[in-house]
Order: sequence, then C-alpha cells, then structure tokens
Amino acid sequence: MKQLIGKALLDSFRKLNPLVMKSNPVLFVVELGTVLILLMLLFPKYFGTEDQVGWNTVVFSVLLFTVLFANFAEALAEGRGKAQADTLRRAKRDTEAKRLKADGSVQVISSGELRKGDHVLVETGDIIPGDGDIIDGLASIDESAITGESAPVIKRAGSDQTSVTGGTRVISDSIIVKITTNPGDSFLDRMIMLIEGAKRQKAPNEIALNTVLIVFTLIFLIVVVTLVPIASYVGIELDISVLVVLLVCLIPTTIGGLLSAIGIAGMDRVTRFGVIAMSGKAVEAAGDVNTIILDKTGTITYGNRLAAEFVPVAGVDQRELMEVAVLTSLFDDTPEGSSVMMLAQANQVVCDVKAYEGEIIPFTAEERMSGLNYKGVHYRKGAVSAISAYVRERGGMVPPDLEEKSARISLQGGTPLAVCKDSQVLGLIYLKDTVKPGIRERFEELRKMGIRTVMCTGDNPLTAATIAKEAGVDDFIAESKPEDKIRIVREEQAQGKMVAMTGDGTNDAPALAQADVGIAMNSGTTAAKEAANMVDLDSDPTKILQVISIGKQLLMTRGALTTFSIANDFSKYFAIIPAMLVEQVPEMQLLNIMNLQSPSSAVLSALLFNAIIIPLLIPLALRGVRYVPMNANQLLVRNLLIYGVGGIIFPFIGIKLIDMGLQLFW
Repeated sequence: MKQLIGKALLDSFRKLNPLVMKSNPVLFVVELGTVLILLMLLFPKYFGTEDQVGWNTVVFSVLLFTVLFANFAEALAEGRGKAQADTLRRAKRDTEAKRLKADGSVQVISSGELRKGDHVLVETGDIIPGDGDIIDGLASIDESAITGESAPVIKRAGSDQTSVTGGTRVISDSIIVKITTNPGDSFLDRMIMLIEGAKRQKAPNEIALNTVLIVFTLIFLIVVVTLVPIASYVGIELDISVLVVLLVCLIPTTIGGLLSAIGIAGMDRVTRFGVIAMSGKAVEAAGDVNTIILDKTGTITYGNRLAAEFVPVAGVDQRELMEVAVLTSLFDDTPEGSSVMMLAQANQVVCDVKAYEGEIIPFTAEERMSGLNYKGVHYRKGAVSAISAYVRERGGMVPPDLEEKSARISLQGGTPLAVCKDSQVLGLIYLKDTVKPGIRERFEELRKMGIRTVMCTGDNPLTAATIAKEAGVDDFIAESKPEDKIRIVREEQAQGKMVAMTGDGTNDAPALAQADVGIAMNSGTTAAKEAANMVDLDSDPTKILQVISIGKQLLMTRGALTTFSIANDFSKYFAIIPAMLVEQVPEMQLLNIMNLQSPSSAVLSALLFNAIIIPLLIPLALRGVRYVPMNANQLLVRNLLIYGVGGIIFPFIGIKLIDMGLQLFW
C-alpha cells in the first residue's frame, strides 16, 4: 500500500502537465489560476503586488495542493488497477507453441509468431500459447493465473466450454486449439489495457455531468469577471489573487477533482469482483438496468439436474424403461446422461458401452432430443412435447397417462424427460434440480430497486412456473430457444428499458451483443466473450446481480458527491462574499453570519477548506457510497438529506473552524 501511495504521489506531479490537465476543464481552470498567482510571485512589479508576496505565497501553495490532491485521487484509483494489471502481465509470457502444419507435422515456434487461424497442439504441462477455441480433444486446465481460482476446469471441443486463454496451463490430456487472435489482441492484452485505463471510455452520464461542470465553471467565471467593474463602480478595488480564490471556491472543484477517480474506481470494484468490464459505459449501464434476463440452469438453480426416478406409463415394465433409458444415455456425456446411467446401475441395469456401435443422435436445441439408432431400432429421450411429436410422426400413440405423470413431475419442480422406442412411449425420467439458497432474497432486493427479472428455460411451462414461483422471479419463458432471448431483449428495449443478461455459448452471442449489459462467462466460447461488454472470470452467472449493485453504487457515488460539491459552492459563496466586502460595505455584516475575523481570513479559510475537502472525500470516491436497495425516489430523498443538506452545513462549520485556527497564527 505504501508503494501504491508513493507512486500515486509522483503521478500527481506528472499530471500537472497542461496537456493532461485539459481533459478536466474544472481543474484546468484551477491550474491556470495557480500559474497566474505564480507569475505574480515571480514578477510582482509587473502586477503591482510587491507588498503581497506573503499572501500570494500562501494562496499559491493552497491552490497547488488543491490540484495535486485532485490528481492524487485519480492517480490512486489508476494505481490500484495498474497493480492488478502487473499481476496479469506476469501471466502473459512468451512461450513455445507447437503449431500444426498442413501435413500434420508439428513445428515448434515462439507464441509471438502465432497468427489468427493457426492450429496448435497443447499437451499435459504445456502453457496455452494464445487465445483460441478447442477444436479437438478434452483437457483439464489451470486458469488460476487469470481467475485466481485454484480448481482446474474441464474444457472440451464441441461444447460451450471451448474457449481457452493464453497463459493458462493444461494439467491433463491434450487438445488442439485454433488461435483466434493476433499478438497484442489477446484477452490478457485487452484486460491489461482496460484495467490500466488506457482505453477507459467515459460513460454518457459522466460526459453529461462533465458538460454541466464546464457550464458552471463558465458561469462563475463570468460572475467573477463582472464583479470587477461592479466593485470598481462603488469604489471597491479587488485584488487579482482574491478574484482567483473566489473563482476556485465557487466552481465545482470537489466533484471536478473526484469525477475521474469515481469512474476508474467503479471499474476497479467490478474487476476486483472477478469481472472485466470492457468500458466504463458497461459498469454505468449496469446501474441503469431495468430488466435482467437469466438462464435458469446454473444461475437460478444449481444446474445439476440428476435422474431421481424412472416413471413407466401405460403398463410398461419399469426394467424395460430403464434399459432403453440406458441405451439413450450411453453416449450422452452430460451430467444428466451420467446420472441416468448411475440410477440404472443402482437398480441392477448395466450395459456394456463397447457392445453398442450404433448411430449416435446428439442433442440439438431445435430437436430437443437425443438417442441412438441401433440394429434398426430408434431409441430416443428428450422433452415430452418433442418425444410426443416424434412418436406421432412415426404413427404411434401417446399414452393417456403421459401428460398427467409429466405434469406431476413438473409441479414438484422437476424436469420430465420422455423415453421412447421407435413409435412407443415407455415412460419418463424424473430429473431433479435445486434452486440456489438465498436467490429469492436477491430477487426481492432487485424488485426493491425497480428491476424486473425474467427467467429463460428450456423446461416445459409447468416446470418453469414451479421454479419461477420458488425462486421469486417476475416472469419466465418456458421451452425457450436461443432466438427467444434476443427477441425478449429487443421487446424490453423497445419499451425504453435497459436490459442485462448472461450467457456463455455461441448461440447466446446475438442476445449478449443486443443487451445493454452482456456478461459472458470466461469458460464460454470466444464468440460470446467478444459479443459481451463484460467477462466473468470465475464463470459464475449469478454475478450479474452483484454487478448491477456495483453499477448502482457508482451512480449513487457520483450523484452524492456532485450534490455535496454544488451544495458546498452555495455555502462558500455566502461565506466569502460578505466577509470580503464588509470593510467597504458595512451593511454586508448582516450576511456575515459566521462572524469571520477579517476578509483575508475568510478568503483563506474558504480556500483551505476547498483544498482539504478533496483528500477527505478520496476514500469515499474509491470505496463508493454504501448502497441499500430502495426505489429511485427514496434514494433521491436520502441523498438530498445526507449530501445536499450536509453539503450546505458542513462548509460553514469547516470554514469557521479554520478561521478560528488562523487566529492563532494570523
């Protein structure tokens, strides 16, 4: 921490460069005022201030520290991110790559020579040389260099878990990876640039607020300039240094000095939570979200739907049902398929995998069934509606008790899978899933924020309704297909709402790109990560809830400190002006409610308060205002009371205390 503060202090001086300062108009005006006072110190006879060297020295010192404190806030926020980037940079190193040539031979080259489209072989113990997708094989991969999680993850070709990141290590087995980025464009490179703020894009609200601050600065500049002829008309001569101090105290220097730090700290909080935001826009958009679209599996429920019971229909023997269920699951390597095999084995139904060499029918989102064609017989398992349609197409009859037993399973919160042999429905497999503990309370918090939750699931309507009721979501879409997600995103946006969603597959990419806040799982496909504006390094879909809270905290922090800063300016105006003019206009004493000892003491006290308040607020800017879920009106009233009223009262107290302290030395 000491090293971080030391580096931030040095950066505070480096940021005094006018080319850097001009990006913050408010502080740029303060710096110009500081330079003007410095010129008055260096060349007093040109300004007629030979007798004000002591006063100007104090004013210059306080103004300089005001700018430095503001720069320190931004540098400290950036420094926290750069420390994180250094850790990632250590994970990014040049390694050997086993590039596959057209003839199948292996060529060992440096990872820096790899180009998009190259195929590389990565074996046990090897460092993955670049970002890519697994096109062949399965491997256990240590991603702790990226995610910080020590537990390895399993990734395989042909699934939604194909994306691999350069710098991670293969622990077991071997894979062939198709490189998807050129040197300098890798995920690690982008993470480092984003964390360091090299490509930090200002959010629309931040740009709008910056414009408001510029307008305030111009207004007060005009006010201060017009004070000179007005005061001269009534016989009052105002010193240039006093006018500079007045301008600095009246323009919103507090929020101007902390605005950039608040934005950087918001991105940093998301990053420390294990989510990489591709821009400040994404974090701020999360705070404005009205609707969240969530997958049921893995987000609302644990996703490990396991076979719990075989339910035969129409007088079918349970053993026959189990045998066919096993045949449909022989080559199904999903957790559900494995659980069917385990449940059948527990009931003494065992099949030798090597004894079957039929045609494997993989599961597809369109067909919603899978199975095996063996010796002219078609074995299938899948969604009840899909199996029913399949049986009817083949001239079979759907048993009358299938719907009733399917509904019973669904009402219990389970998922029914129908099993058939050619045109005969044999029964159901009862799959159980569990709603994550505490998820209902989380959704209740979102509801208090005015956020609507929509659950998407491939389950039938009865199962979906049961899970939705248990979890406490506002709405659900049953039997949803990939295109349903992008449809609902567009429908919500058409109503003027901001939409957030999570996803990990290539089929989620269109909806992730369409959503205002799209969070892709790091374990997902490259297409999903490129489409989203956030990437969750830990691949935990529920993080979208915390990301929204962080986004709202960012907006609250900016709003609270803006309110406090403007309220401060209001108080400083009434503190300085009466005291500054009371000697020439005695009637002003009525407005000198703090009874400050002298005009010079009043001006200096206000200037010191203006400088001191910035470092006092740096911890709040970096940490963020504490967020409590409530609706927008309650938040507005709360912030106005705490930071509006407090911002008016606090300067009177602070300036009076400083004035009393100055009496000891003045």
